[in-house]
This record gives sequence, C-alpha cells and structure tokens, in this order.
Amino acid sequence: MRYLALLLVTGLLCCCSGDSEVQAQNNATMTEKINLTIDGQTMTMTLVDNAATRELVDALKEGNIVVTLNDNDFEQWGDLGRPFTTSNESMTCHAGDVVLYASRYICLFYGSNSYSYTRLGKIAYQSTEQLKSFLKAGQDNVQLTLSLADTAAIKDMKSNSQEDGAYYTLNGQRVPRPSHGLYIKNGKKVIL
Repeated sequence: MRYLALLLVTGLLCCCSGDSEVQAQNNATMTEKINLTIDGQTMTMTLVDNAATRELVDALKEGNIVVTLNDNDFEQWGDLGRPFTTSNESMTCHAGDVVLYASRYICLFYGSNSYSYTRLGKIAYQSTEQLKSFLKAGQDNVQLTLSLADTAAIKDMKSNSQEDGAYYTLNGQRVPRPSHGLYIKNGKKVIL
C-alpha cells in the first residue's frame, strides 16, 4: 500500500513539474518585441518563437507593415498582405493574444474565442478596457502599424578591450560616414 501511495505521489510530481517545464519553455521563447501603433498610441507585443514570427520580424526589417483592421465582436483582424508559415493548433484565445489565421490574417483579441490558429504573441496591457480602447473595439477600418521595437535589432553586445570609434546602426551595421540620427559608438548610443 505504501508503495502504491509513493508511486501516485511521484506520478503527480512528475506531471506537475512537466507542466512547469512546458510553461517555462513557452516563457523562455517569448523575447522579441514589436510595436503596435493605432492613432498615435503604441503598445508592445512580445512574440513567441516560431516560423511565422521569424518571418514577420524579417519582413519588418524591410519596413513597417500597415494593416486595416475590422471588428469581429471579440477581436480586431486584418490582412497582413502576404502569407506566413503556419503552425496551427487548437486553442482558446483571450484578451491580449495575437494570432495568425489562414496564413495571412492577424487577429488581435480583446475577448475570447476557440479555434485553430498560429500563435504570434501577447500584447502588454494594463486592463481589458484599456486594450479595447487601444484596439478600437467595435470599429472597422482601423489602421494598425506594425514596427520593430527599438531594442529588437540588437540581440547581444560585446565590447572589445580596444574601442575602435566606429559608428554602427541599431541593426549593427557599420556606418563609414554617419550623418544625423541614432547610432552606437564604443558600445553606447549616441545622437548626431
């Protein structure tokens, strides 16, 4: 009897620790951020790591993406203008979740819905009312601009013992003759 109880407790601990590990892995993959801007207000979305989000970041490196959003009583959705790789899974989305539907439609949730989507990320927000106001819940033809967050381009910075005095863009590309703007020089941001 004691053996059976020990076996049950061990099984429960393994199941619980497995769930914690999966949750920790999901949180660990959410590192890259992009900006969502509507009517001059910006919120940040933290991306999950999958093929669709890597393709989205690559597309944003070429320039911002503007999407016209329409309301669906629990989400704002719009066409991204091109297809992205999907990894659909059945899920229940809640306020703040951002997903990809049918490979090219972005869905930003202020309510909840269950369906098969590709997860893109999560919007950082303080209250559901704030999120609804930002997303213009209930309205159609809302202009959303997706852009890279300021820190998205630099993953890691290492300093040499010798500082070379060269200027670099925020993307890490060396600039031989910088004009005006924001640059990195000797490991520090500088404005010219």
